[in-house]
Amino acid sequence: MLAFTPGPSELLIVLVIVLLLFGGAKLPKLARSLGQAQREFREGVNESDEAPASDDSSSSNTSSGTAKSKAKSKSKAKSKKS
Repeated sequence: MLAFTPGPSELLIVLVIVLLLFGGAKLPKLARSLGQAQREFREGVNESDEAPASDDSSSSNTSSGTAKSKAKSKSKAKSKKS
C-alpha cells in the first residue's frame, strides 16, 4: 500500500484554503484550540498509562519500567481498535 506524503506545494494549498475558509482573525483561535485539545488528549493518555503501572508497585525499578512500557503498548493497541 502506498502512503501519501504531502509535499510543500500541497501544504501551501491546504493552508490557503484554510485561510480562506476561516479568515485571518480566526486562525490563531483555531490553532490555540487545536493545541489545547492535543494537550488534553496527551494528559488523558498519560493518566491511563499511570493507572496500570501503579498496580505493579511491589516490583523493582527496572521491572516497573518494563511493566510501564508493556502497559503503554497495550493501551495504544486498545486505542487503535476503538
